[in-house]
Amino acid sequence: MKQLSTLLVAIVVLLASGCEQKSNEYNLVPYPQQLKAQQGSFTINESTIVSYQGSENSRFVAQAFADFIEPASGLQLQVEATEKGGLVKNTVCFIEDASLEGVEGSYQLVVTKDGILVKSNNPVGLFYGFQTIRQLMPAEVESKELVKNTDWTVPAVEITDAPNFSYRGLHLDVGRHFFPMDFIKKYIDLLALHKMNVFHWHLTEDQGWRLEIKKYPKLAEIAAFRDETLVGHLGVGERQYDGKRYGGYYTQEEAREIVQYAADRFITVIPEIELPGHAQAALAAYPELGCTGGPYEVANEWGVFKEVYCAGNEEVFTFLEDVLVEVMDIFPSKYIHIGGDECPKARWEECPKCKKRMQAEGCKDAHELQSYFIHRIEKFLNANGRDIIGWDEILEGGLAPNATVMSWRGIKGGEEAAKQGHNVIMTPNTHFYLDYYQNNPQKEPLAIGGYLTLSKVYSYNPMAGDLTAEEAKHIIGVQGNVWTEYMPESDYVEYMTYPRACAIAEVGWLDFSKRDYEAFARRLQIHFKRFDVMGVNYFDKVLMPSPSVDKVEFIDQAKLELFDNAIGAKLYYTSDGSIPTDKSTLYQSAITVKEECTIKAVAIDSRGRASDVLEVQAQKLSFIEGIAEPGENKGLACKLATGKFEKCSEVDEANGKRLVVTDVMIPSEAPHDNFGLSLEGVLSIEQDGLYQFALGSDDGSQLYLNDRLVIDNDGFHGMIYKKASLALKKGTYPVKVLFFEGGGGEGLRLEMMNVDGDKMQLSEYLSH
Repeated sequence: MKQLSTLLVAIVVLLASGCEQKSNEYNLVPYPQQLKAQQGSFTINESTIVSYQGSENSRFVAQAFADFIEPASGLQLQVEATEKGGLVKNTVCFIEDASLEGVEGSYQLVVTKDGILVKSNNPVGLFYGFQTIRQLMPAEVESKELVKNTDWTVPAVEITDAPNFSYRGLHLDVGRHFFPMDFIKKYIDLLALHKMNVFHWHLTEDQGWRLEIKKYPKLAEIAAFRDETLVGHLGVGERQYDGKRYGGYYTQEEAREIVQYAADRFITVIPEIELPGHAQAALAAYPELGCTGGPYEVANEWGVFKEVYCAGNEEVFTFLEDVLVEVMDIFPSKYIHIGGDECPKARWEECPKCKKRMQAEGCKDAHELQSYFIHRIEKFLNANGRDIIGWDEILEGGLAPNATVMSWRGIKGGEEAAKQGHNVIMTPNTHFYLDYYQNNPQKEPLAIGGYLTLSKVYSYNPMAGDLTAEEAKHIIGVQGNVWTEYMPESDYVEYMTYPRACAIAEVGWLDFSKRDYEAFARRLQIHFKRFDVMGVNYFDKVLMPSPSVDKVEFIDQAKLELFDNAIGAKLYYTSDGSIPTDKSTLYQSAITVKEECTIKAVAIDSRGRASDVLEVQAQKLSFIEGIAEPGENKGLACKLATGKFEKCSEVDEANGKRLVVTDVMIPSEAPHDNFGLSLEGVLSIEQDGLYQFALGSDDGSQLYLNDRLVIDNDGFHGMIYKKASLALKKGTYPVKVLFFEGGGGEGLRLEMMNVDGDKMQLSEYLSH
């Protein structure tokens, strides 16, 4: 019996091992549309031939494959043309066949024990087939030095593949911090590995102009350097600076080198030249282009600045057109990104030249003046055979006729543009802003704020919006954005970008219905071995569990759910204040809480690595009674204050315009940046019980009830929700919401759940 038991255990272990091997055999990122596993493998050896058929681009891909594997393998594979259209023994063959159907980037890959065949109707598809072979090979193939005692095998497989979106991009901000050429090339290499086809190069900012423009040499001499840089977070504590001159720029020859390097990997470089805002560095070099004439200095901290190009000055358009002529000469991309975001209008509203321009062009306000500005630049670029991309603020005042919109403030701008018939690239800060924290903010290196896990990135469905099938055709792709205010080193850029950029690559490649996060996360664990060989400083910590609520607040009892962000990990928890270990209670279902306590939880993965400890306070609530009389009018009294605020208390003390709003919302009269709101009234509660509140804002907000602060969401940050539960007696409660927008997006929302857990129509219960 003991022998039989031992045999059964052995069989189970063998089967488990076999299953694991099979699941890890095709660890491709992004995963193909169709993959059929086959038996056996093909080994590349010194006799293997690399052949090609088709255009010169086919030969280029074949040679690129041979050149790629040589350093690690030591194999100097012969590359030659072939007349044969199928699989050839001991050959890796790349065939460009115009008769095949498929979009750009589509390909077919067949690997048998005898050889490899890649077929496509375009060279991009052949190149993506090469990248798939690369990922199927041992990770050691990425080494730049000879690796001995390794078989260069490729598992047998049949793949039919094509990208879901035509635009699959990754952005890099080099304006806030400047990065060397070698890193830019490595960044592009990683895009190629993951079949991404656009590098969005953010070249100009308030904090630095990074591209040489020969007609305007002061952009390199002055605008490319700042006197010092902010130390620490913009929104925390008294501001301090390092006192060190900082900067740099790319010569036109270096920029051309990057363009060619990317083109060799079938990647388009789209340059971004910011206008009409984010222009303070340029104004420091050429102050006559601003509304006041200066003097200006290159910004030494982050944020949004009121110094912008003067829309009423013809010299500004001459300057920008001259700059764009040189930019177009360097970058052959169809698109030129012109920014268009976060342009304060205060200077324009004061400037005599801008007022004159508004009158001459029939602009009813400064937003229409920005639209005039964007239209004029678009017309110039269109006349030169180029199209513009702009951030979703270019919708304000009327969208330029041929513009493509990059939707970053959530998805609303993208949906609006698609409904107007404009192409859209979805890059919402809610899912694709890689400068947000990816784990416990208290333990991670400094970041701008927000919280964005790998799983949330992967969960995004670009086609989930309220669009018809025809409108949805205008969603042409996705992009991840890497803003570098708090990323001074290239290693940190990698740490924040990967593996979340892998998730974006798969979002852009695979239809939502085909995606599987757990399978993706398992593939990543093998993919990380490739990163190790490549020297990528990726994030590979065990993610802390997420709670269903930040704080458990209850009357009699409540339930707390924990969510595992780390695939393959187990969650353990305690409620006695001790640090949980793998000997603590295993989390299997929602925790019932009946007494006040501190619940601590930890994720422990299969390698025994533990996450940071999550702490959730459980508090038993006492009922609160309302202290106000019902209001006479529906809605809330609103004070709208303009200015640059850093905390909610400043808004409370400021003077402002008096309005009425129907709900907790930003009134239409508010500017698009640098303002604050104080919303006051009363909230009617019709039934005793536990009510849940969620206050979301970008930037700071606070909720007061019964003159008591109940949600504190203050400070500079992206769109973040904070929650609270309150035991409320039937009655009327004074309510106040404070909010400020400090640049970088705007948003304010208060949600309320009733005693049954259903969302309430808040406006029906508000009065003043």
